[in-house]
Amino acid sequence: MPAEIVLIPCLSDNYAVLLRDAESETVLLVDAPEAQPILEALDARGWSLSHILITHKHADHIDGLPDLKKRFGAKVFGPKAEAASIPGLDATLAEGDVARIGPWAFETIATPGHTRGHVVFHEAKEKWLFSGDTLFVMGCGRLFEDTPEAMWASLSKIARLPNETQVWCGHEYTASNASFCASILPEDPAIGERLKKVQATRVAGRPTVPTTIGAEKATNIFLRSGEDKVAAAVGLPSGDPVAVFAELRERKNRG
Repeated sequence: MPAEIVLIPCLSDNYAVLLRDAESETVLLVDAPEAQPILEALDARGWSLSHILITHKHADHIDGLPDLKKRFGAKVFGPKAEAASIPGLDATLAEGDVARIGPWAFETIATPGHTRGHVVFHEAKEKWLFSGDTLFVMGCGRLFEDTPEAMWASLSKIARLPNETQVWCGHEYTASNASFCASILPEDPAIGERLKKVQATRVAGRPTVPTTIGAEKATNIFLRSGEDKVAAAVGLPSGDPVAVFAELRERKNRG
């Protein structure tokens, strides 16, 4: 029986994700931006939260943890490098560690860039990636604590996952991201078509999450920093994807 997956809007533009395996009655939450909408989603389904995965230390990913843990006693997993900043962790995870939760095995992938200790979680059998604030739909996280080199290396690791991998990210930033991608390559047919779909999806009030690795490699301008035409579009010589990525990220920051 496939897992039940529920995407929960939180705060102004965050997402949390609930997963339930009926056979084992495992209920897993990925990130905890705020407790109330998560509690409402659980109560509406009669589910009891058993486990929580945390991608990084920022408040809009952990503020719901105390209330959720108090109510359910859920086991909380999070990044070892940020353990001092995340209350209530029961287990810490670093690059290559596997969190075995119910029927699932989540490989921890270290993705420094947004924060130095950020991690993402890959479930290979189910073809899921929970990317936090490293990879967004048609975008990537701001570099609050690390370098363009670090973030480019993190994104490159993610891009090597199978194209069919579903990507569940931490924010609904897609309309802005898609417009930015189109501003860099306005004649790119794949980006242009996806921009139209994103705009229609958001007008209808629907989320753009999840995406896939394949869709991101085709239309996410940040993942295409190694392409000559992207380098040319930002006025840089080809062959240095880190420099191109850094310029793209700075332009997005200013936008």
